[in-house]
Amino acid sequence: MNDIAVRVDGVSKSFRLYHERNQTIKAAIMRRRTSVHEDFWALRDVTFNVPRGSTFGLIGSNGSGKSTLLKCLANIYYPNTGTITHNGKIAAMLEVGSGFHSELSGRENIFLNGSILGMSKKEVLSKYDEIVEFSGVEQFIDQPVKNYSSGMYVRLGFAIAINVNPDILIVDEVLAVGDAEFQEKCVGKFDELKMAGKTVILVSHSMEAVETMCDQAAWLSHGELKAVGEARSTISAYLDSLDSAGS
Repeated sequence: MNDIAVRVDGVSKSFRLYHERNQTIKAAIMRRRTSVHEDFWALRDVTFNVPRGSTFGLIGSNGSGKSTLLKCLANIYYPNTGTITHNGKIAAMLEVGSGFHSELSGRENIFLNGSILGMSKKEVLSKYDEIVEFSGVEQFIDQPVKNYSSGMYVRLGFAIAINVNPDILIVDEVLAVGDAEFQEKCVGKFDELKMAGKTVILVSHSMEAVETMCDQAAWLSHGELKAVGEARSTISAYLDSLDSAGS
């Protein structure tokens, strides 16, 4: 495992889709039957390794299982079967505003989100100026984050996550929200992390961004792993499948 940051081994994850659901015991008695549901498999027997010190992309169409896999990687979901082994400290930024309290200010949320990610108050204080500068929300730092735009949410959340100094950073579509200047900052930060031997796992619908930033990529389709390997060849296989489906 010394050269592997994350090992995904035979991971499957299902969710129950309810067609009819009893909300109370009384409803179950009155209807005289149990809830009707089916299992939806978001991931099926997914296996791959993420090399330490690499930038690794997850690609695929909407509904392919990328976000479910990221949440499994971040220990938000747990697989029905299979295992995920991490080699190092993890920080994850998966959704706009995740870990933020909408009524609190940006300043207060830096301390709240930092503590959620495992930072002490002393560590947050030492990183505070850097977090605010990177996020670019200095002017609004004492305003409730409920008044922030989605771009401001993402910038502040990403700035906190990278300053946790993780061994493995997991991010979902961070480049999709934000201006060109912020995207350039993100790319630069990914390069810094890589040079420091850190690992970045990201989801992006921008194949150009994945090809530019990622060393390797995994392509998911309907919860199944279709290809994994060098980013350019994996992207080519994915794009070829879209062309074939459209023709």
